[in-house]
Amino acid sequence: MKQRFAIVALVGLVLGLCVPPVFAQATGSVKGVVRDMAGKPITDGTVEWMSTDTGRKYTLKLNKKGEYFSLGIAPGKYKVTLFGADGKELFHINGVAVSLDELTTDIDLQKEQQNAAAGQGLTPEQMKAQQEQQAKQAKETNTVKTLNEKLAASKTASDAGDFDTAISTLTEATQIDATRDLLFFKLGDAYRMSAPKQTDPAEKAKRYDAAIENYKKAIDMRTNSETAQKEADNTARMAAYYNNLAEAYAKSGKVDDAVTTYNKAAQLEPARAAQYNFNEGAVLTNAGKVDDAIAAFDRVIAADPTKADAYYWKGVNMIGKATLKGDKMVAPDGTADAFNKYLELAPTGPYAQPAKDMLASIGASVETGFKKPKPAKK
Repeated sequence: MKQRFAIVALVGLVLGLCVPPVFAQATGSVKGVVRDMAGKPITDGTVEWMSTDTGRKYTLKLNKKGEYFSLGIAPGKYKVTLFGADGKELFHINGVAVSLDELTTDIDLQKEQQNAAAGQGLTPEQMKAQQEQQAKQAKETNTVKTLNEKLAASKTASDAGDFDTAISTLTEATQIDATRDLLFFKLGDAYRMSAPKQTDPAEKAKRYDAAIENYKKAIDMRTNSETAQKEADNTARMAAYYNNLAEAYAKSGKVDDAVTTYNKAAQLEPARAAQYNFNEGAVLTNAGKVDDAIAAFDRVIAADPTKADAYYWKGVNMIGKATLKGDKMVAPDGTADAFNKYLELAPTGPYAQPAKDMLASIGASVETGFKKPKPAKK
């Protein structure tokens, strides 16, 4: 029995040794270096290997040397695609065969362009022009990336109340590219928001002036840009530029300029006219221009009858036209209606108590009928 058992065990051992490595995968590996139009390594992007047989994709990141590498690629035919940092395709190759051996597939955009040009029968001059265009596009891509980084850094600084850093960062951005209206608009914002923090009146005025100057540059650039004029959101962006310029004018005490500029914003973007006219009404109220302020708030109400604050401030300006008859204050017709409309729309709003006090000062009652609960059904 013992002898037989030993033979069986030996057979089992032999069979075990003869079993093929079924858990080992028969795969290959791929590697390569990717270079841009200037022959420099592309360090921010991916190389995608997609099997044209199964559709399976292998996405390989480029390192700081522009290299990529991967093990475990199943044999077969592949489409190899280079994507930039923004996810856009830069180049692709079809029909790349992967076997069990290591495969090196470099991508050199400069050489690929030359090969393509030669295949298209381009002259040396045409090839040079094409290369210059590609280089220009590559430079533009890098510039946009840098400027977006500057914009993000300036926003972080502004959100933290560090407007001086925001100003410095955006100034650097305008020095990199002085043709982008958005940079000057954001720089105007940084100057405008930094002004109230200044304790020196001269410095405060200087910053408002800088804000105005930069807003004007942004507006001029966008006005004179054929590309910008074709953008779907052009009028909305222009209106926003005018709105912020108007605020800078107002804070500088330039009331007439502010009013004119708010009107331009409202004309450009009728959908937001109520807000722009409300801003105008606020400036006129602060300037003591009662009749003009009332007219502005009437425009707000016409554009948006539900804007409660417009009724309140219209009423405040109408109170400013009240006269005394003996010891009684007589307000213009419609004053009580304005305050009561505010209370109807915002019964617990921030101006609810002041509105009631104003009504009391002119001997008018607070209308409450609109808030009476409906009787319960029997």
